[in-house]
Amino acid sequence: MAYSPASPEFTLLDRYWRAANYLSVGQIYLMDNPLLREPLRPEHIKPRLLGHWGTTPGLNFIYAHLNRAIRQHNLNMIYLCGPGHGGPGMVANTWLEGSYSEIYPQVSQDAAGMQRLFKQFSFPGGIPSHAAPETPGSINEGGELGYSLSHAFGAAFDHPDLIVPCVIGDGEAETGPLASSWHGIKFLNPERDGAVLPILHLNGYKIANPTLLGRSSDEDLHQLFSGYGYEPLFVCGHEPEKMHPLMAETLERALAKIAAYQREARSGKASADVPRWPMIILRSPKGWTGPETVDGKKVEDFWRAHQVPVAACREDEGHRQILENWMRSYQPDDLFDEQGRLKPELQALAPEGDKRMGASPYANGGRLRRELDTPAIAAFACEVSEPGAQMAQATEHLGRYLSALFQRNHDNFRLFGPDETASNRLTPVFDVTSRTWLERTEPYDEQLARDGRVMEILSEHQCQGWLEGYLLTGRHGLFNCYEAFIHIVDSMFNQHAKWLKVSRKLGWRKPVSSLNYLLSSHVWRQDHNGYSHQDPGFMDHVANKKADIVRIYLPPDANTLLWVGDHCLRTWDRINVIVAGKQPAPQWLEMSSAVTHCEAGMGEWRWAGTTPENTAPDVVMACAGDVPTMETLAAVDLLRGMLPELRIRVVNVVDLLALQPQDQHPHGKSDEVFDALFTQDKPVIFAFHGYPALIHRLTYSRTNHRNFHVRGFNEEGTTTTPFDMTVLNELDRYHLAQEAILRVPGLAAAHPELLEDLQQRLAEHHRYVREHGEDLPEVQNWKWPSATAPGAPD
Repeated sequence: MAYSPASPEFTLLDRYWRAANYLSVGQIYLMDNPLLREPLRPEHIKPRLLGHWGTTPGLNFIYAHLNRAIRQHNLNMIYLCGPGHGGPGMVANTWLEGSYSEIYPQVSQDAAGMQRLFKQFSFPGGIPSHAAPETPGSINEGGELGYSLSHAFGAAFDHPDLIVPCVIGDGEAETGPLASSWHGIKFLNPERDGAVLPILHLNGYKIANPTLLGRSSDEDLHQLFSGYGYEPLFVCGHEPEKMHPLMAETLERALAKIAAYQREARSGKASADVPRWPMIILRSPKGWTGPETVDGKKVEDFWRAHQVPVAACREDEGHRQILENWMRSYQPDDLFDEQGRLKPELQALAPEGDKRMGASPYANGGRLRRELDTPAIAAFACEVSEPGAQMAQATEHLGRYLSALFQRNHDNFRLFGPDETASNRLTPVFDVTSRTWLERTEPYDEQLARDGRVMEILSEHQCQGWLEGYLLTGRHGLFNCYEAFIHIVDSMFNQHAKWLKVSRKLGWRKPVSSLNYLLSSHVWRQDHNGYSHQDPGFMDHVANKKADIVRIYLPPDANTLLWVGDHCLRTWDRINVIVAGKQPAPQWLEMSSAVTHCEAGMGEWRWAGTTPENTAPDVVMACAGDVPTMETLAAVDLLRGMLPELRIRVVNVVDLLALQPQDQHPHGKSDEVFDALFTQDKPVIFAFHGYPALIHRLTYSRTNHRNFHVRGFNEEGTTTTPFDMTVLNELDRYHLAQEAILRVPGLAAAHPELLEDLQQRLAEHHRYVREHGEDLPEVQNWKWPSATAPGAPD
């Protein structure tokens, strides 16, 4: 369908675009005189000019045309703004459509509200310069680039009636996460999912350089994106009278393609091939419609348009005149009435109600969130007749729980991971679902299906981005990953944590489901892969964030993992990190004891200690993590045999941040409770899964902190045996027992032979493991003594 440039519809559309551009410039520059009812004076200009103009007119152009499409076809759309600092445009458009003033009534749709709109932008006590949580319609923090398209696909999964236009700036297109996110269409099922419409916005420049794709020819771009599986549609130019009809025609063509694919799939006639989804490549000048030159230097269609094109408007009369001429070129009197309201004929161009992209419930996912239908964890419990008697794989039991979760939640839960679901022993999920796979399959392929709900791609960035988009639009999920490589998304975690922190203070943003990490294949059982796979530092990174947001759990066995996993999946507005091993390991707590222990967050294992009730211990043996727990109990077993008179208390920590005081974390324990567990003056030998400094950091203000002696990962690793990994880092049972003897006053002097015995055992281990390639029999075959065995602890 061809559109006439002379159509009255495009005259109105161009005026609406001019209104958005006018408001965008005003936000960057003005604090008063919003409608230019008088010549600009220095006091009308902000003292600090902050913001980004260059990408904004293109974003406004796209927004106006999407509004047109929504009205014409009654569509559900959300607008994902990839260009990092396109905030002026997003705020301007939501103000024009009315969604902004509904949320923030003080920023009314009149001259007074326009003045507040301008002044608040990038101003103390105001709003950020990017599309932040405060911006209606946004689910994509604009501060860091690379994630817009993965968020878009996450939003589209399981939302069959949603179309997600995603604007990717040519700067963002150079990032690694964005480069891999183009593959998202190969996981998008037109029968059950919505659609993503990527709009690659090429204006040619980044902050101070040309962009790679901006300098690529149309032919090369066509080949590149055709190779990814898209049908690229081009909209190129700079003359508005030509660009409006071209954009409208191209958008109609793209939407018709999307509708045809979905109609075919939902009628049961879907092709076995992956649809060749459309994408739009928009070429327009950077700083489009802004000043062409300033001080004789090129601005429009060049990198100088990126931020503030005219920088000295307060102090330089010439610059101030350029700004005034620029703003008047949009003809504000043609756009706004005497009261500063958008003229009625332009108001009519915006969609209504929840169809407005700033008011869409899809962009405020808590409005759509349904609680998970969760099974009772007891059905998946590991039978534990007595502590340490059974061996089991903790994550396999969690996998059975997740399998039931999939059965109960057909469109509300997905599992994400970089090809590690089976490796992390979550294979029971494949009894009820498969991996999502729309590409061709071979007869010998396994666990691949178009309607699979396990999302695997060998990109931690995509797993994180998909999950974030899925959560932010109202659903639930879990990301499982090797512990060492979760660092790949450190920065994405940062951005999501910041998003949650701000969103929790915005009453209009409804709570979204928590982002849950399961980190398995962890540092202590990556002995076969070696040093590159050995790093527990993600916990340190997470612990930096606000206590209202983050939780870290270290369940020591299967039943505690079941409780923690079930608990985390039912929370909201949190980031939960669960670290749990996948290898066969001793099981310590039957289910009722596991529940009690996890609800407390930490506690004494009286069955493991040798201290009579209401008696002070000589030493506290504390542990957090599955391998540290096993080594601690093995050390206690040694000490019990060597020093039967030694009073030992065993404390296990599941909820790591409960070590903090109550005033620092909601889960923190009072000093009274903490001192009752760890004493006020006895040595505490703490075996920790991660870097020792984190325990000291969490407990530094406690009464007995000076007596905390922490063993953990000390950056010693290699390809070796499981037990040798602990020995290399002095976290093993022999070192822990030595530490206890050294720290209890007078014990080392009285029993030097015990220290020597333990040292000889370490020497024998060193010799044996290098000769035989496996751990000592006494290590491999060790079990916690039965309660009925002679000399077992009371």
